[in-house]
Amino acid sequence: MNKLYFSDCLKVLIEFSRSYPDGFIDLVYIDPPFNSKRDYNILFESIDMKDTKAQREAFSDTWSNVSYIDTLGEIQYLDLDLYNYLNNLDSIRVPKGTVSYLTTMAIRIHYIRKVLKDTGSFYLHCDSAMSHSLKFICDLIFGEKNFKNEIVWKRTSAHNDPKRFGRNADRILFYTKSDDYTFTPVYLEYDESYLKNFYKYKDEKGIYRLSDMTGAGINNNDERWKGFHPAKNKRHWSVPRETVIGIAGEKKARELTTIEKLDLLYENKLIEISSKGTPSFKRYLDTMKGAPAQEIWIDIPPISSQARERLGYPTQKPEELLERILQASSNKGDLVADFFCGCGTTIAAAQRLKRNWIGVDISHLAIRLILDRLTDPYPAQRAKIIRDNIQVTGFPGDIDGAKMLARETDNGRFAFQDWIIEVMIGGISNPKKSGDGGFDGYLPFIVTDKKKGNILIEVKSGNIGIKNIREFIHVIEKRKAELGVFVCFEEQVTAEMQREAKQAGHFESESYPGRYNKIQILTVEDLLDGRGIALPYRKEAFKTATKNLDYIPDVPELPFE
Repeated sequence: MNKLYFSDCLKVLIEFSRSYPDGFIDLVYIDPPFNSKRDYNILFESIDMKDTKAQREAFSDTWSNVSYIDTLGEIQYLDLDLYNYLNNLDSIRVPKGTVSYLTTMAIRIHYIRKVLKDTGSFYLHCDSAMSHSLKFICDLIFGEKNFKNEIVWKRTSAHNDPKRFGRNADRILFYTKSDDYTFTPVYLEYDESYLKNFYKYKDEKGIYRLSDMTGAGINNNDERWKGFHPAKNKRHWSVPRETVIGIAGEKKARELTTIEKLDLLYENKLIEISSKGTPSFKRYLDTMKGAPAQEIWIDIPPISSQARERLGYPTQKPEELLERILQASSNKGDLVADFFCGCGTTIAAAQRLKRNWIGVDISHLAIRLILDRLTDPYPAQRAKIIRDNIQVTGFPGDIDGAKMLARETDNGRFAFQDWIIEVMIGGISNPKKSGDGGFDGYLPFIVTDKKKGNILIEVKSGNIGIKNIREFIHVIEKRKAELGVFVCFEEQVTAEMQREAKQAGHFESESYPGRYNKIQILTVEDLLDGRGIALPYRKEAFKTATKNLDYIPDVPELPFE
């Protein structure tokens, strides 16, 4: 069972660390906010309403400049060196916003290390503004010796800035928990110019290049072979081990001397001797895996060029980027986690590569988007199989849970409203929680090919009556919305409310047949049972990912089940 958590990732990480003190995750990748002092918005269709925003500011990367002080106090008892570093930053000329961001990240990275297996790896995606500071924090938490790479990914083709060189690259910090970790080298296709300059020879076996058979430094045991002795150039013999094993077998290869290995390669026409007597090894192109990937990645295009993947999520990363990381640092069946999973690129890549996964995000919208992303490309029956294998934690699963969310959660009534609007209906919450103008959310929909309409949504969890319906009808008329949906618990609905809603009339369109109640009363029970708004048209909010995952999960229960 793969899992999505709607929660602050710190709460999930603390719970994981308590339940599994030895760690249980093979690979963690995170792409947290970059502290860039701007909102990360999910873009929706513009609706012409002066009292609300056309964009839902659901992903803000500005973290509190006050609450970090409490977090700093917690870090003091977890890692004194880490606390001293952050506390010193707080006492010198460093912006409070930067200290807040680093403190907020530090405690999460601390727990990420705890939940990793000893063989696990950690990738932290960041930008140049914070990479140096985050690296120091990761050095303290993971240890400098466990730092492997600072990967530079060219995220845009160009960035014009008249006052400096264009910033068109992100950083990805790669750490491991120990010296014993999973890593499979990634090989890339050779560049055409490289092939032209090096693979310029050909014989009956194919195209090949010549490579040196010596290495720097003298080995006193090395002997002269066919008149050539590398020691005269202060070098030693370097014989391609894998090729020798491929010819002689591993056991036999271990018994051969260096001279015998050279004779074996020469007999198999794999050594060419120049007119000056210098031997070179013939590396055939069809036997090469490709060029080993280095820590500068310029071959993965940005998401802006991947039309099939784009979901209207500004910080979305291309799946190819995550696939490379997962292929390098995990194996099939391993457990991959993303604690800032956003629109689910890590999850989609893990699903396709047959890894188990955990995704955590604080936004209802992100969780809903991920579920749609994983299932939308498939027919209903297959989509259901995939969906049934995903457990979502943090959303109510029954009416008692819904009532608990409405009455007892930290965010109280507003968390309940967001769950109803964003998750159960797929709409957009009104960012104004107080003085909201008489509606809690809205849902754009297609009226005709040239016109889009709006459904206003009102959610109530407390005492209500016919007065509330009448007030909502007035809001619909004032806002000139096509439809209105009033959501409450089944026990709250009265015959008078139903009658008043019915008398509000119908919505009709010349382009599509049918008459639909202008005011529709939906109960929470209806939504939990899968019944929704009566509409002839598909709603439009997020774009749909059309890239199939080509994999239906069939994996054992995760250790925390």
